[in-house]
Amino acid sequence: MKIIETNLAEVRMKIGSNAEASGRTAADVKLVAVCKYFGSDVTAAVVAAGCGEIGENRPQALWSKALELSSLDVRFHQIGHLQRNKVRRTIGCIDMLHAGDSLRLLNSISAESVKQGIVTQILIQVNISGDQNKQGFKPNEVESVLENVAVMPNIDIQGMMTMAGLQSDPSKTQREFAELRELRESLFSRCPDNVSLRHLSMGMTRDYELAVREGATIVRIGTGLFAGIPRV
Repeated sequence: MKIIETNLAEVRMKIGSNAEASGRTAADVKLVAVCKYFGSDVTAAVVAAGCGEIGENRPQALWSKALELSSLDVRFHQIGHLQRNKVRRTIGCIDMLHAGDSLRLLNSISAESVKQGIVTQILIQVNISGDQNKQGFKPNEVESVLENVAVMPNIDIQGMMTMAGLQSDPSKTQREFAELRELRESLFSRCPDNVSLRHLSMGMTRDYELAVREGATIVRIGTGLFAGIPRV
């Protein structure tokens, strides 16, 4: 689809310019295309356009697409909340879980990963804005979470994920992203063996440019890629 190719090129250009502003390059930032409102045909078109990192909110949709698109070079990211009763079917389909939002979930993933003989890559979800409607750990809980994770086999904590608040003030949004970066920097040297904190997944269509300036290594883009395409 030509519109996807055009939108993808524009998003990547903006990622590159903002990465340069933070002393990095576009190659330092992974673009995850959020396809939660679109079927396998549109998802396949994104992959064909050159973006093989696909984000899904609903595990059921992820399961279906993982099967239907198995012949493509695609890596799936579960970016929405994952219920524990869906862990078994999900972890074998994904490259990374972005919403490690409770110790109960992390324990379940660890146990199921042992059963399946795999290592599951996870990002710790941090509620940096303090929004009571958002899930995730408070910033002051993260160090304790990492200590607990240290004894959980078969999971690899790759970093942290957050969503900024819905405020209209860009400076406040940028500050929230900066707070997550600063939290990572403060914990980096004290990480257990199965924790690297190499990734910061932050920034969506409305605010990814600010996120990249503040050190995002993964951005999750939906509307910015699919504007003009009917949802299913």
